[in-house]
Amino acid sequence: MATINTALGPKDTSELGFTLSHEHILLSSAGLQTTYPEFINRDYGISEGIKRLTEAKAEGVDTIIDLSTMDLGRDVRVIEEVSRGSGVNVIVATGTWRDVPRSFEQADPDDIAPLYTREIEVGIEGTGIKAGVIKVANEPDVSPAGEIILRAAARTQKTTGTPIYTHTLATNRVGDRQIEIFEDEGIDLNRVCIGHSNDTTDLDYLKGLLDKGVWLGLDRYPGQIVTWQERTQIVYKLIEAGYGTRLMLSHDWSVAARMMPKERIAQRAATNPDNYLFITRNVLPMLLKLRASQSQIDDLMINNPRAFFEG
Repeated sequence: MATINTALGPKDTSELGFTLSHEHILLSSAGLQTTYPEFINRDYGISEGIKRLTEAKAEGVDTIIDLSTMDLGRDVRVIEEVSRGSGVNVIVATGTWRDVPRSFEQADPDDIAPLYTREIEVGIEGTGIKAGVIKVANEPDVSPAGEIILRAAARTQKTTGTPIYTHTLATNRVGDRQIEIFEDEGIDLNRVCIGHSNDTTDLDYLKGLLDKGVWLGLDRYPGQIVTWQERTQIVYKLIEAGYGTRLMLSHDWSVAARMMPKERIAQRAATNPDNYLFITRNVLPMLLKLRASQSQIDDLMINNPRAFFEG
């Protein structure tokens, strides 16, 4: 066993249980919740988050990893209240998404890494809530600013042991470049998960990533670029090819997303009425029909997330 930071304090990894590896509760942009609080409906985020995650808990979801960073409007007090109200463990992220602050673009990775380290070892924004994972993002490719963030994350990982979970554009094979940079930084790729990897059906790309020793986040259900059925076929093919103990599944869902137009929010709700339970209600039954075993499903949803954090 190992200990992992959550919104409600440290937990043994044995307590994580059924885990969704890439989710969100409330999404917006950096600083809005404090500078323009009337723009962010925090009360709705809390009430709807508790409602949806209580429902998920009742159907077996024990933990979510909330990969909201500062530039995604991360609000750790909202996350804390939702976790406490729903009974679902929530692992909080440090790091930086695609909206890299301009000041970071001119910084050295060694100037940024201590900021992430503080959020892991001391706490976030004076709350004492500590991050348990490092989030980084690159799309449509790895820009110079994005490379600075990747290197800062890698150096934080080496000093804290905290794993890294990435956002990629799989159709551009961004994971390949992320791995090149992590290899150059000399980190253990077993401490890296390449996210949004089920936005492609390119098995050669996915197997190539896995053969480097990383984990794959198949975490965009039901998604748009590829149908959820095609995504699930890819999961099964990877299991058949012997990679089932290196995969994690999730939705990239949120109950409140101020960063999206209202039309997009309505469309997402229409395509996924199951919210955080789409995988439980649709994907796992399909995998069983494809003849995946229950033990293989337990790897995807229980054993693999635990092993990712245990290293």
